[in-house]
Amino acid sequence: MSMFGDGLDKAVQKAFTRPIPKSAGAQMRYLVKQLKGTKAVAQMLRVSQRTVERYVKDQLKRPRKDLAARIEREVKRRWQPQIREKAKKTAATTGGIVIDTRARLGYTAPIGTTDQDRIRHLT
Repeated sequence: MSMFGDGLDKAVQKAFTRPIPKSAGAQMRYLVKQLKGTKAVAQMLRVSQRTVERYVKDQLKRPRKDLAARIEREVKRRWQPQIREKAKKTAATTGGIVIDTRARLGYTAPIGTTDQDRIRHLT
């Protein structure tokens, strides 16, 4: 189910009018502004408050990979909420959303044939 949620998030992100901040410092400043404090950001990202303050001041510039992924995920989750809602509302009131995916499906087959699961294309 999370694959569908991720796909919907990617579809909504295409409606963004501005790209998310690129640098770790800019992303951290955005999160601090959204959550109204470094303590809340630190708890959310599971780092110390002092680490968040260092990123905000650009004393630290390159986060480790797992922290960079968490920062980017949280920024994308909060970026341009009005445009995100507008895109969801437009999709719900017009033709809807088409999800195109591949899934591995298996079934019970009669004796003498194979019941091995196969990858199917679903729309």
